[in-house]
Amino acid sequence: MLEVERGAPLQDFLFGAGVEFPCGGRGRCKGCKVKVIGGSLPFTEEDQARLSPSELAGGWRLACRAHAETNLRIDLAQWEAPILTDDSSFAFNPRKGFGVAIDLGTTTIVAQLLDLQTGHVRSVRTALNAQARHGSDIMSRVEFALLNQGQPILQKLIRDQIGTLIGELVASVRAAELNLESVVLVGNTVMHHLFSGISVEPMSRYPFDPSAPGLQLSTATDLGWGIAGNPKVYFLPCLGGFVGSDILAGVVATRLHERESLGLLIDLGTNGEIILGNRERLLCAGTAAGPAFEGARIAMGMRAATGAISEVHVRNGQLHCHVLGDSPPRGICGSGLVDAAAVSLDLGWILPSGRLAKGEKLNLAPTISLVQRDIRELQLAKGAIAAGVRILLEQWGVSDADVAQVFLAGAFGNYINQANARRIGLLEFPPEKIVSAGNTALLGAKLALFSLPHEDISYPTILQRTQHVSLNEAPGFEDIYTEKMAFPQR
Repeated sequence: MLEVERGAPLQDFLFGAGVEFPCGGRGRCKGCKVKVIGGSLPFTEEDQARLSPSELAGGWRLACRAHAETNLRIDLAQWEAPILTDDSSFAFNPRKGFGVAIDLGTTTIVAQLLDLQTGHVRSVRTALNAQARHGSDIMSRVEFALLNQGQPILQKLIRDQIGTLIGELVASVRAAELNLESVVLVGNTVMHHLFSGISVEPMSRYPFDPSAPGLQLSTATDLGWGIAGNPKVYFLPCLGGFVGSDILAGVVATRLHERESLGLLIDLGTNGEIILGNRERLLCAGTAAGPAFEGARIAMGMRAATGAISEVHVRNGQLHCHVLGDSPPRGICGSGLVDAAAVSLDLGWILPSGRLAKGEKLNLAPTISLVQRDIRELQLAKGAIAAGVRILLEQWGVSDADVAQVFLAGAFGNYINQANARRIGLLEFPPEKIVSAGNTALLGAKLALFSLPHEDISYPTILQRTQHVSLNEAPGFEDIYTEKMAFPQR
């Protein structure tokens, strides 16, 4: 039960309970849909514009436009979202004290407290990024930061949240003298700037060059955290453009920069970031994939939480769906979207052009369906990734066959059905080359904790070897993108 003042906006208190606001609470989408099962919640103009008559009659409302004027019972539908952590073993040089590694994602945050003498993870905390109430994707955050003079708001939200998470980590460990030496954060370029107090205005316009992509060093006191010992806080540097320190950390975690053979790292999160290389050089690019793989901009999309269709299979010519949390289906997440498209292509229900062949909807479950716009969003997202990979290979002067390994990073990359990703043209590599690498950003941040005594966590060798490729300036980009948007024919 939540007690709030009469007239309070639902958005202000429902975010903490697990309700997402993909468009930042602007009433532009249906991502924050909630169902009123007790009390009264009049529908608004935005409700009428975005929800069907049957949805309105069934009690569905947009939480971002509603206010609590009476006692309400609301069905939230978005609790219990798993967040990918990391339990990898790794080589390290022991040192005294404790450290905290943080993967600051656009959607989620994961923080781990490490004993630097043993390398053991002593405590873990995960959370939805508190900034998400102002938009689910990077560009909506940038828009809020600039149009609403909201950058100080976003900065305070994330600094306070991370400070709280660190406090919880420290409090959860019973140690006589817990000496917290350092904190390492990694994240995409916008998260890097918002946390560090660097203007994101250059990220809102071409050529999208970050203001200050380098290593950011501060202390707990500087950030307003009351943490004993005043540990140093490092935000690792970005590689350029929209390719952040989470990808730099991924390079370190996969040892891409030490390999003789050619490797490819793809992070399929709310952005699509790609890096191709070996010990000689590295090429990186950020793709405008959009948040479709996270379930955003999909009519019945949601993140991988309770009630999400996460897998779709065919049995006897019929679709069968696996739903997370053993509950009735409430929507579909990215992995389910890829599966649904792949099996529907095989059944002939979706044509290679992306057009639905059997009417205006593709029914997955009694209350869940995909519409033509959803398929188009998937094509845009997968086309951007596939085109980015093709262009980096062309810039290097090699083909798919020359890539020895493909590392899929992030939660979506960890759970995606690789065969179905290949069927829709998202990945064009044979299965034996593809490795689900887990949360490489977090692993790389943990590895950085052990290099801190030398004050050298900027990885100058990697940065010097890395070239950022602006995809939209690459020869033939538009043609390649258009080609990759289509689904492969059998």
